[in-house]
Amino acid sequence: MLIVDDSVVARSVLGRMVEGTRRFRVAAALGDVRAALDYLRAHSVDIILLDIQMPGIDGLTALPDMLAAGRGAKVLVVSSSADEGAAVTVQALALGAADTLVKPGIGAFGGRFAEVLEERLAKLFDAPHDSVPHVTRAIPAATASDDFELVAIGASTGGIHALSQLLRAIPASFQVPILVTQHLPVSFMSYFAAQLAVLGGRPCEVAVNHMRIRPGRIVVAPGDAHMRVVRMSDGASIRLTDEKSLSGCMPSVDPMFETVADVFGNRAVGVVLSGMGRDGCEGAKRLADAGARVLVQNRETSVVWGMPGAIANAGRASAVLPPDEIGRLIAREGAGE
Repeated sequence: MLIVDDSVVARSVLGRMVEGTRRFRVAAALGDVRAALDYLRAHSVDIILLDIQMPGIDGLTALPDMLAAGRGAKVLVVSSSADEGAAVTVQALALGAADTLVKPGIGAFGGRFAEVLEERLAKLFDAPHDSVPHVTRAIPAATASDDFELVAIGASTGGIHALSQLLRAIPASFQVPILVTQHLPVSFMSYFAAQLAVLGGRPCEVAVNHMRIRPGRIVVAPGDAHMRVVRMSDGASIRLTDEKSLSGCMPSVDPMFETVADVFGNRAVGVVLSGMGRDGCEGAKRLADAGARVLVQNRETSVVWGMPGAIANAGRASAVLPPDEIGRLIAREGAGE
């Protein structure tokens, strides 16, 4: 593990906590980004603990280079600026950070923070490493410009970065509505929607009850309700519910997928990106049974291959692809090519 933090005290305390787990080891603790990049050119680590507020090159600016130099290392941002709902948190996740953790003041280190740090490290390190073929079954070719009428996307840990790659591959002229259920707290949602609007080049709104599903827009589930779809006489709209889901997630991908299958059938495309657990797997079965395509992120590009892996291993995926390829495929088929 590599620790990158300009504070000598923070590096020392974080190092003791990591070593105290008796499971993880600190390979190096460095005070600036340049030293960290030099280290990564010659050494390999599994996880990087990265501060954001540092002199010179800040952690957010350096994040893409750190990921490239890390050659598969997962980045856990540990910073006092990573408050829940803070813009920097969503930006870090969109740039590829696996997770974020608020760093307390120096006097507040220890106790519960040490436990949470160990939990986050274990979650990233214990991500499953199953593998499946690149394509699990053939994708039916699109036959018309209205071959599908809705894209529904589910994601969790690592999913924001994957979602940003997917959306960048879809042109602004793409008019099929996109629904997104991303596991995030309520406080993140307004900024998350604003970020997706920029990435997707189209309006993005946080779902409210009875909201109409309209062309050329992205709708994201709120952090405190499941986003379901219901049929209307002249289209479809959103219904929000808060019952306990099978996966235990709030919001859950399963209710979205299940109701999308009921309303749109084979005129929908389901997508599952990086995330821990099995949320979306049962809903993917409903989509597949209805004749809809289900596209999942491949293991190599996923921070955690739990959610997409569960669907792929169950034989419910039409294709297993990197997120940018999923985006290009959706754009191509949505254009009737």
